[in-house]
Amino acid sequence: MTMGDDKDITVRRVYDAVKEGAPRGRVYLVDAMWPRGVRKADLRVDDWLKGVAPSRELRTWFGHDPERWPEFRRRYRAELDEHAPDLRPLEQAAAEGPVTLLYAAHDERRNNAVVLADYLRERVSER
Repeated sequence: MTMGDDKDITVRRVYDAVKEGAPRGRVYLVDAMWPRGVRKADLRVDDWLKGVAPSRELRTWFGHDPERWPEFRRRYRAELDEHAPDLRPLEQAAAEGPVTLLYAAHDERRNNAVVLADYLRERVSER
């Protein structure tokens, strides 16, 4: 998942990042909770941005139900609109070079990091 102009935002499962080595560019964990079974020493992250994760209520409602995915995307984007200060480090890093967003969910196509990456691409391209 890349963005043009030699800058990109990659979405990667945290467990793959631990096994396969360091992701590209600045690396951010974007989940509210630290991933199970991963020691902090084993995961190289520039920051853990809990403030950009979906609210507990939204995560619980979604429950990774594929039928709720479109509504989850809409609701999560609305939450992101309300958390502009928490997004600033990501926007700045994405404007400067490659960024990798790490998440722990099993579903690689329907998770908060996918939504966040799309959201960031839009915000950075508007600059």
